[in-house]
Amino acid sequence: MSKNLKFAIITSKPFLFFIYWVIRIYSATFRLTVENEDKWLDHINNGGRVLLCCWHQQFFSGIRHFKKYSKYGPSLMISRSMDGQFIAGVASRTGWYTVRGSSSKGGRSALSRMILKLKQTGLAAHIVDGPTGPAGVVKPGAIRLASVANAGIVPFYTSADRAWYFGSWDRFMLPKPFARVTLRFGDMISCPILETEEDFEHQRISLEKVMLPSLHLKTSIHLSNTG
Repeated sequence: MSKNLKFAIITSKPFLFFIYWVIRIYSATFRLTVENEDKWLDHINNGGRVLLCCWHQQFFSGIRHFKKYSKYGPSLMISRSMDGQFIAGVASRTGWYTVRGSSSKGGRSALSRMILKLKQTGLAAHIVDGPTGPAGVVKPGAIRLASVANAGIVPFYTSADRAWYFGSWDRFMLPKPFARVTLRFGDMISCPILETEEDFEHQRISLEKVMLPSLHLKTSIHLSNTG
């Protein structure tokens, strides 16, 4: 199958509609527990701004639940790659506004649009290690976005009692059907206007240290079973 034909298929409206409902039905089997959500929702409802941050490895588990936030008109930055086009199509069906760009292509203009949207709506999300990693390294975009938009950073983490981990760079996590899945939000981290590169790097490293313990790194290059 040619690359152009593959792209046309996976970005077609019927295919994206089908995949969206497959994800929703699959995710509905999870026995989901959500922790520490009320504080940051209250912050938004009282006029504040929040940037939700997660590792690339863990975003799948929250897709169904995140439709709950569509009423806020939230935004999400997604790369311009073929995979990104597919993910953007699914995200838009959950009520999220997708901004296309990454650190490798279109990042500056995408970040500017994300800042504008976050200021307007009060809610956005960001995958801190980007579309290509490396795993466990927080890239600069999340810090710049939160600082310029005057938003608090709320890390979130997902875990499952039974899951598969793929052999990709991020060891992508897919909970098994009927797994007990926990979606846990961390405490809000303030991100003031940063005057120097040293201040910026300190904030980036601080966020990285907070989030690293939640990352489930595997050494196997094959699909791994956790239970």
